[in-house]
Amino acid sequence: MLNDHSIDADRMRSYSSAFSRGAIMDVIRFNDFSRLSWVYNHYDKELVHVDSYFDYLRLMYEALSSDYRCEYVYKNEVIRSLLAKYGTRNTAIFNEFKVGKSIADLVFINGESRAFEIKTDLDTPNRLEKQISDYRKVFDACYIVIPDNRYQQYAETIAPETGIITMSQVGKKLALEEKRRAIKNETIDVDVLMNIFHTDEYKRLIIQEFGALPPVPGHEMYDACREMMQEIPLQKLKSFFHDTLKRRKSNTSLLKKAPMEFRQMFLSLGLDEKGVETLLQRLNTRLG
Repeated sequence: MLNDHSIDADRMRSYSSAFSRGAIMDVIRFNDFSRLSWVYNHYDKELVHVDSYFDYLRLMYEALSSDYRCEYVYKNEVIRSLLAKYGTRNTAIFNEFKVGKSIADLVFINGESRAFEIKTDLDTPNRLEKQISDYRKVFDACYIVIPDNRYQQYAETIAPETGIITMSQVGKKLALEEKRRAIKNETIDVDVLMNIFHTDEYKRLIIQEFGALPPVPGHEMYDACREMMQEIPLQKLKSFFHDTLKRRKSNTSLLKKAPMEFRQMFLSLGLDEKGVETLLQRLNTRLG
């Protein structure tokens, strides 16, 4: 196994890059395995014997999970945990969701809206307060996901309404634990919400609530709709926000069927069923 060998930081960074958007899109678009082949030939050709790129990626993920928990591993494990808890039937998951001037690592919609900010051993708490502040303007609950050994550090520095989920090694597996439950946010910022909604989405809300759009010129429509949205009750806004995100194109339903190591990959690339099938077929190419 990969873990039996001495693993240095350069190797781990190269393993992490094998799960990057660029490396996988090369495989999908051009049937190009050069990035993955370079990692194998540079580090493991004489040490690891596997038949396919698929098997090699699985072994690299195992090594990353044990020795170099990069953001990809954290996201993948959060997705695994959430899918196990809630399933996919009435669920939508989004990767790197823009909120104000911040980008939430993961957003999860199922009854409530939850935003997750991931801080690995490679990260610092810089900007965290601003990020969480932005997320709380629209999401019901906000969580940070951190290494278990850094719980005390973060618990003492972030606001008590922010939930904390820790990741730790249990045997050969990774385990997530909700150490501190998030306090539900009972407000919503209409200005931030308007910037999240697409034009057709906020127009649909106004028509739904008021029967028609405001009788103003097109260049005044945004501001007029924003003013009208201020009059809509909080719970109606939250409900519409949740429903709207669920309407957006999402491949969440495919994730539970995907190999566990590749779920974040499928989510971040937005692969449909045909794209998933193409990628898996190509990854079964003989390693070389």
